[in-house]
Formats: sequence, C-alpha cells, structure tokens
Amino acid sequence: MSKKKAVVSLGHEALGYTTLEQWDAVKVTAKALADLVEADYQLTITHSNGPQVSMIHKAMTELRRVYIDYTPAPMCVCSAMSQGYVGYDIQNALRAELLGRGIVKTVGTILTQVTVDPYDEAFYEPTKAIGRYMSAEDAQIEIKKGNYVQEEPGKGFRRVVAAPRPIEIVEIDAIRALAEADQVVIACGGGGIPVIEQNHVLKGASAVIEKDSIAGKLAAELNTDELIILTSVPCVYKQFGQPGQEAIASLTVGQAKELCAQGEFGEGTMLPKIEAAITYLEANPQGKVLITSLGDVKEALKGRSGTVITA
Repeated sequence: MSKKKAVVSLGHEALGYTTLEQWDAVKVTAKALADLVEADYQLTITHSNGPQVSMIHKAMTELRRVYIDYTPAPMCVCSAMSQGYVGYDIQNALRAELLGRGIVKTVGTILTQVTVDPYDEAFYEPTKAIGRYMSAEDAQIEIKKGNYVQEEPGKGFRRVVAAPRPIEIVEIDAIRALAEADQVVIACGGGGIPVIEQNHVLKGASAVIEKDSIAGKLAAELNTDELIILTSVPCVYKQFGQPGQEAIASLTVGQAKELCAQGEFGEGTMLPKIEAAITYLEANPQGKVLITSLGDVKEALKGRSGTVITA
C-alpha cells in the first residue's frame, strides 16, 4: 500500500471543453497525475463535467427535436453519460502515461450516485445553467414542463437546474475497497449523479452537484491524508485579479473562514474550493489540503508553489 492517500479534484482546464480538446487535455493531466503516483500517492480522482454534461444534454434535446419519437434524456442520465466518457478518457490516458514510466497499476472508473435532499433550498432557486440557448418560445415550452429557465441578455434563454448539497455517496464502499487495494479510482465525476431515495429506490434528480463540494466530502469519507485541488491558478490569492493581488502560501481553517466571511473569494471560482477544504479538514483535522495548478504540481509537492491549508 502507498504511504499517502489523496483525493485529487480536477477542474475544467484538466479536460477541455469539447471532445477533441479533452483528448489533448487528458494527456497533459495524466502527466500531473502520474507525477503524484511516482511521489507515492494512492489517488482517488474526481473531476468537473460542466461543459461535458451541457454538451450531452444539448445533443439529447436536439435529437428529440429532430426525431419526435425519441424521449429526451433527463439530467441524471446526462450526468451518468458524462461520468462514463470523461472517466474513459482519463483512465486510458493515465494508464498509458504510467506504463510509459514503467508503472503497472489498475485505473478504473466507478459511476457514482450521490443522494440529495428533495427539500434542499437549492431546488427552489436553481442557478446552474445547462444546455443550448433557446428562443423565448422554446423557453416557454420548458417552463410549461415545470423546468426553470434564465435569460442571458443578447444570447437567449437557457435552462437552469438546482445544485443541492450532497448527503451520501452511494458507492463509497466500492470506492474505498479499490482505494485500499492501491488502485487509482475515478469517482464522483461532475459531483456524482444526484439521486433521491424513495422507499429504497434511487430516483434521479434534475440537478447537478458542485464538484468541489463532493471532493471535500469524498476525501473526508475516505479519511485521506490529503485533498489536492488542481485548478487554473498556481495558488490562492488575496484580492485576486486586482493590482495588489497577494499569493497565499498557507492558511488555517480559521483564517480561511475569516477570508470567506470578508468576501475574499469568488463564489463561482475559489470559494467552493475553500469551502471543500474546510469540510474535509473539520472531518479530518490531521489532513492537509493543497490548491495549485496542473503545471505546478511537482513544485507544489516540494513546497515551492501552491497554497496549503491545515486545521
């Protein structure tokens, strides 16, 4: 068994935004992940799926428009499709990279379901835009179906879905068994497939789960030594994007909470990552969180880049 266990969370830049971009992107991503394997980490990998699930939802909706007999694919099915094809590309690219370095290790993907509360407030105020831009007429059709839409001035209307909090990772025992067998596991892709449990039956929810939110929960459930969040910037910054932006080398949970309360981090960018770090460290105070970019992994492991957060 490897000395260190880590959950690695991959953002959009690790995958690209189209099928062709993803083929190229995962080759670069595989190098960073293989660096971690060479550094004696057992990896459980989770990833974003925003562009991918949106593309699938758009394709399935258009198929229904062209072929009236086809049934539109619900969000839960689109999420499952995105998990499968993103996992397929990551596991093949990483397997090839590891073999090229003389490392023989199984890499596998688990289609993962995550339960959510049907009464979560997020269902009453959906915020996550998905799918194609629609005309006002098409938007009215969606509204009549009971779906939410949102207008983007000058572009049209898009469907929006809820982003509820994750409650339980349904396949956590399978993920844990593979991780304990020192395999590389890809799980909870795109936050997991959101499901609602009704009389022991899991039913898909019309929602998405934040990728960072599930990364913190997954690391806590697996009791990993580290949570590694790979994003588009080399570290966390104060006053990000401002003339006086300042790199942060380290934070405690208390300091992170103070900065969150001050509105230091963007809601759709760094804030979810900091919140995931807090969730993980409050459950596992002995752990460590590293936030850095794909290209800075090697330097970050040596303490020369990235932001480290501890309890």
